[in-house]
Amino acid sequence: MSNIIEVVVLVEGQTEQKFIKDILAPYLYSKQIYLKPIIFSKPGQKGGDVRFDRVIGDIGLHLKQRSDTYLTLLFDYYGIKGDWPGLLESKKKANHHLKAQTFIESLRESVLAKFKELRPELRFIPYIAMHEFEALLFSSTEVLAEHLHVNVNLVESILSECGEPENINDSPETAPSKRLDKLSSKFKKMTTGISIAKEIGIDEIRKACPLFNKWVKSLEALIA
Repeated sequence: MSNIIEVVVLVEGQTEQKFIKDILAPYLYSKQIYLKPIIFSKPGQKGGDVRFDRVIGDIGLHLKQRSDTYLTLLFDYYGIKGDWPGLLESKKKANHHLKAQTFIESLRESVLAKFKELRPELRFIPYIAMHEFEALLFSSTEVLAEHLHVNVNLVESILSECGEPENINDSPETAPSKRLDKLSSKFKKMTTGISIAKEIGIDEIRKACPLFNKWVKSLEALIA
């Protein structure tokens, strides 16, 4: 166990927690990286109320608990609130790659400034899911269409419109979750979504989602 790298993953909700625990953690454990997903604290709040003033408290808490662990995040860009550093600036960028880069750099700078004594420059790995966790499910049009019992052409037309899963946008009408709801009223994020992600597999998701792949690479680099 001494050679294992431990990474706390602060997540938005139960689906993200299950995705990490059941799918991504086993994938990385074979590479000596142990992921521990923890839902961020939001007492008295409904799901989706992802305010930075709450999350930053949890970031500090987990950085302080142990000096030999790492910390990363799995939150949806679509659902976060306007108090997050870099959010407004990132929304002005021309594409989702620049949006993610701008947001992540601002987040990194904020955490470094607030918790400098905890060595966040070495232990904090910022990440944001563009634009929702559900975008990852578009990594395989065949698997997604099969689970939703819809014609694969309907799923492919969405990808043709957006170019790649992580560019399925954050509009209230056309965000990944909204598109899934329109494709099938039976889609449930916690059950159907996890089953789809599990069948697609991490390797295929990495091929289809460059930003997700970059995050996984940064986790794998911890063992180098």
